[in-house]
Amino acid sequence: MAELDARDAKLVQYLNEAYGKERELETALQAHIGMTTRAPYKKRLQQHLNETKQHARLLERRVKQLGGRAESHPIDAPEPVAKGAQVAIEVGSRALAVAQGPLHALRGTGEQEKMLKNAKTEYREEHEEIATYTAIEALAQTVGDSETAKVARAIRREEEAMARFLERQIPGLTKAVAQEEIPAGQRRAASNARRNGGRSSTRSAASSKAAAKRSAGKAGASKAGRSKASATKAGRSKASATKAGASKAGRSKAGATKASTRKAGAGKAATRKAGASRNSAGRGGASKAGARKTTTARKTASRTQTRSTRARAQAGAKR
Repeated sequence: MAELDARDAKLVQYLNEAYGKERELETALQAHIGMTTRAPYKKRLQQHLNETKQHARLLERRVKQLGGRAESHPIDAPEPVAKGAQVAIEVGSRALAVAQGPLHALRGTGEQEKMLKNAKTEYREEHEEIATYTAIEALAQTVGDSETAKVARAIRREEEAMARFLERQIPGLTKAVAQEEIPAGQRRAASNARRNGGRSSTRSAASSKAAAKRSAGKAGASKAGRSKASATKAGRSKASATKAGASKAGRSKAGATKASTRKAGAGKAATRKAGASRNSAGRGGASKAGARKTTTARKTASRTQTRSTRARAQAGAKR
């Protein structure tokens, strides 16, 4: 087999670590399925066992495509030696997983607790696998291996789905343990104590809330009283301002009336003066007209006298 470059060697290393974990979990899941009596839980474990076997096949195929060899625990030694050692290690790992089944069957004090402990173990293993495939995807993306990143991402999503399922199972299994192993009277006593404590807390909270409400009401009433007093004071100030304004307006109006009266008197005086001027002008015009008339009469009389004198002179001459 050709020697791998640094890029592919690191990818094969990470893929083989995941491959070895998947092979171990195959054996552990088979043991847990045998101990599970809850039908929905058992069915999901069987489904995940099939997914786990498929994961191992996908990883093995991708390792071969990169030029490596799928190994649960890689051995740094000449190929014949490494191959033999690898077989021995794989057999030992699977034997250990098989041996853990009976040990898991012995742990716990009852059937429900055995399933709870198994679920907790499976939950831990799933998160370890999620971390492994997250690292493989990140490494593949960093070195430009989109195919390896795709395989890791697809497997990680199935591991995350299984982890979510187990997370939902654990609280129910824990309650089942309590129901199986703790007498009902003790469970009720604890439940009643919690309820009483809850009611006390509720009453205390209600009392605190009522006290706060009363304090807020008093504060509001006090604030309303102060606001009312301020409003009354503002009203008196406004009334005083209005009265002062009215008084000022009255004085202004009286002053305006006096000014109007003075102005009217000045107007009358001007009218009398204009009349006197017109009368004076009329008398002056009449005087002038009379003088002109007298002068004209005098001139006429003078001419008449002259003509009469001439006429007499002419008559005397003829005689």
